[in-house]
Amino acid sequence: MPETRTALVTGATSGIGRAAALKLARDGFKVMVHGRDAERGAAVVKEIESAGGSAEFLAADLTDVPAIGQLAAAAGDVEVLVNNAGFSWFGPSADLPPDRYDELFDANVRSAYYLTAAIAPKMAERGRGTVINLGSMVGQIGLAGSAAYSATKAALAALTRSWAAEYSPRGVRVNTVAPGPAYTGGASRERLTTLGKTTLLSRAAEAEEIGDVIAFLASPAADYITGAVIPVDGGRSAV
Repeated sequence: MPETRTALVTGATSGIGRAAALKLARDGFKVMVHGRDAERGAAVVKEIESAGGSAEFLAADLTDVPAIGQLAAAAGDVEVLVNNAGFSWFGPSADLPPDRYDELFDANVRSAYYLTAAIAPKMAERGRGTVINLGSMVGQIGLAGSAAYSATKAALAALTRSWAAEYSPRGVRVNTVAPGPAYTGGASRERLTTLGKTTLLSRAAEAEEIGDVIAFLASPAADYITGAVIPVDGGRSAV
């Protein structure tokens, strides 16, 4: 029987994470669907299985470091890790409370750091694997009201380059996908539509369009890409 290839997608119960999970399942991966809502997780698993794929739901609070280790252990031998979980915060810098600042960095940066630290060395031992981080165009460009959130996404881009230097010589590719405005259910559709009009393509993306790029980076077609930040922002960061 062919070897089972496993992909772990964090925050996979909605938005870009869900789209990536569905795409990877169609490409033949067994997808570990991570989230905190068992009902939504079961719905994604059912959708994958209904299409002939294989999936399993794994619950974990990624703001808890021991839980991150438990998630890595439960996922087993992961060939593709998609660090998608996290959240955004927009507003005047002076209005961000310290505890919310800490939550933002814990969810967006620390979770990806410790999950990658638990999984990437095992990939390197096997001589193959792919880590895909979910960045954002605001990690590369300035946007008023997004200073802290932008800093978390810039941190992921920096981690990507350093992890590529650390793990790619042993066969592990590490890249970041940096979306622009995308309809994920996390922000109002009206706000995203307005922001989308600032891109060169004059529209926001659908979550599935970001999922396509994630699936591409996980595929053999991207075997010579590592340490890169791939803009998927309708040209917004190009000008």
